[in-house]
Amino acid sequence: MKEQAGGAGTREAKGSLDAGSSRNGGATGNSPNGGAAESSRDGGAAGSSRDGGAAGSSRDGGAAGTSRQGRVAGSSRGAAQQRREQMLRAALKVIVERGYADTRITDVAERTGTSPALVIYYFKTRDHLLTEAIRYSEDTWYAENLRRMEQIPTAAGRLAELVAATCLPGAEPEPHSYWLMWLDLWALSPRNPGVAAVRQKSDERWREAIRSIVLAGQEAGDFASLDVDDFTVTLAALLDGLTVQIGLDDPQVPPQFAYELAMRFASRALGFDWKPAPKRARQRGR
Repeated sequence: MKEQAGGAGTREAKGSLDAGSSRNGGATGNSPNGGAAESSRDGGAAGSSRDGGAAGSSRDGGAAGTSRQGRVAGSSRGAAQQRREQMLRAALKVIVERGYADTRITDVAERTGTSPALVIYYFKTRDHLLTEAIRYSEDTWYAENLRRMEQIPTAAGRLAELVAATCLPGAEPEPHSYWLMWLDLWALSPRNPGVAAVRQKSDERWREAIRSIVLAGQEAGDFASLDVDDFTVTLAALLDGLTVQIGLDDPQVPPQFAYELAMRFASRALGFDWKPAPKRARQRGR
């Protein structure tokens, strides 16, 4: 709208200039004395100058207004995104503490200091909020861990890091807390299409992460030749099974032991040397 106004102002200024020129020309042709003509020309020039100034002002004002509007819109979008992520983080904490089925919109509103109506404005339904929270958890986990793995030069090292990030505790809540969330997800998946879709996409992404590391290792000559898809499904299933025990806090399958079991299987199958060593990953299971 600002730009249109600026354009209209410019058109008016041009019309004024044209009209002024016509009037001046008429005055020159019809004036009985040159002084009147000169005065008319001077007046026309002054009018043109004034009109031109107005047009320039309109153009400048339109550009400034548009710039201000852009900054305000960008700031609003940023604030909305921050508020949305705050709600997603709060939902994850409540899911871990109370379980997926017992997490309510009001719980998330209380954690974020907002109203239930505002949470519903962002996410429409409880199921939408909770499935989006799990997607957000996934995206955050992959962004953090894949960025860290990019700094590791060997495929064997990247695979060890991926397994460690799945099994081992880090600086924030231990993996078994987040695996409780996944136990809820798996239990609800057969009866909830929305949850089932999240679970399927998550498993596909998880297997692709493993598969890409194995392929890179084979191309570099670090891993033995084997069926990559078979190995990927087997290792993914092994890790899922082990992390169920971690989630249940089974004393016979502590995180370090689960990590070592998975790495022994992977190193034997892929034919690379691996020795147990204390290892800590950052945050949580996937």
